[in-house]
Amino acid sequence: MSLKPFAAKLFAKYIHYKDQKWIDNPVETQKSVFNRLIKDAKETQFGKDHHFDKINSYSDFAKEVPVRDYEDLKPYVEKVVKGEKDILWPGQPSYFAKTSGTTSGAKYIPITKDSMPHHIEAARNAILAYIHETGNASFVDGKMIFLQGSPILEEKHGIRLGRLSGIVAHYVPGYLQKNRMPSWETNCIDDWETKVDAIVEETLPENMTVISGIPSWVQMYFERIQQKTSKKVGDVFKDFNLFIYGGVNFEPYRAKFEELIGRKVDSIELFPASEGFFAYQDSQKEKGMLLLLNSGIFYEFIKADEFHTEDPKRLTIEDVELHVNYVMIISTDAGLWGYNVGDTIQFVSKNPYRVIVSGRIKHFISAFGEHVIAKEVEQSMRAATKAYNTSINEFTVAPQITPEGGELPYHEWFIEFETPPNDMEAFAKKIDETLQEQNSYYYDLIQGKVLQQLKITPLETGAFSDFMKSQGKLGGQNKIQRLANDRKIADELKKFQKS
Repeated sequence: MSLKPFAAKLFAKYIHYKDQKWIDNPVETQKSVFNRLIKDAKETQFGKDHHFDKINSYSDFAKEVPVRDYEDLKPYVEKVVKGEKDILWPGQPSYFAKTSGTTSGAKYIPITKDSMPHHIEAARNAILAYIHETGNASFVDGKMIFLQGSPILEEKHGIRLGRLSGIVAHYVPGYLQKNRMPSWETNCIDDWETKVDAIVEETLPENMTVISGIPSWVQMYFERIQQKTSKKVGDVFKDFNLFIYGGVNFEPYRAKFEELIGRKVDSIELFPASEGFFAYQDSQKEKGMLLLLNSGIFYEFIKADEFHTEDPKRLTIEDVELHVNYVMIISTDAGLWGYNVGDTIQFVSKNPYRVIVSGRIKHFISAFGEHVIAKEVEQSMRAATKAYNTSINEFTVAPQITPEGGELPYHEWFIEFETPPNDMEAFAKKIDETLQEQNSYYYDLIQGKVLQQLKITPLETGAFSDFMKSQGKLGGQNKIQRLANDRKIADELKKFQKS
């Protein structure tokens, strides 16, 4: 063992015991975060507008600060973007993470000198938790690749802006610089396909041990390696044993990854966003990701099935229940207050608090009152692919409300197969039955003959990549929306239907 893995193990042990202090005291930790946020933001415009000087408890806060999404917070953000100070958080932000909103165009999410360290520490601690639990640290001697957006940043009124992954690229610790790939020049390539080809050329001669990125784009990288070498990725990179991912559920990709790699590798799931780094997988043995309660974020939760009612109940960490679908609301040291991130989560443990991401509050199908969420369609797909020994590259789901010929409405599943099932009808039936088992509303609609069984529309190989390219969203942090309540994506994908 070289010095670096030995040092990594010692550091992992130190961080593990340090973190136990807040993990063992979750409610007190959140109260401390809450009090500091209110105190530090009292003199901001937002703090004055919402009477932070009179807030002495969480109930006071809930009365003064409504739940908002980006559109509702936009008037404050626009002032920050114009260069005004002390609006949402003291001073000015260090960066804006620029994201593409569906209704608001470009979104500018502030990142402050207080919030930025949390992004870096969380990513680091996720790897250290893995090292501490498994004792595996040999990978730190090899090369690590992080598929991410360009680190080239623009500037707006003196504040730098770019994709979150591009901003984070500026904070890679010195001890990882020699191990990190791709090169700065390659990372700055804008065109994703050109960038992937350049990454393949750079990494093929190297001893890659850690690969990280959104699964769909890592899959493209793996496929290019296989095309170039005619070998399994695991044969090209013999010491590659750790995959780090975030942004989407890995399960629909797992079988395809194992086929491309040629063996199983360990994985670490992250839950990062421009608004904050919320959780990471802290155990290879336990389900879910550790919710980060000591990272400058105060959390609230609203039951998803109550979210669109007139006055939904807002809950804190001590009030949540296991296996309930919640919309996650945050207040942060980047100046987001009562902010609806849009993600829905479920708690799978309360000791410690671990969560899984179940979907997006805006990404669901409820055209007939079924309220099907991403977690349910992903689990249904996983059950079917396992039962019929098949694999997929990608899929999405949309309602077909007015089918031709007077037949009953249905859910249409657009699937790009890697290995199609021998019996497509049985495959569809398995998905449908699994979905009915998970969602009682969908079950009632099927049994009551309001809906018919789902239908599968197979797509040409490369359909989703071609679709994303046509939308100008190939690569980076962009990902396929798993399901929608309309047919905007579905109608575009019809162009790629397999004959």
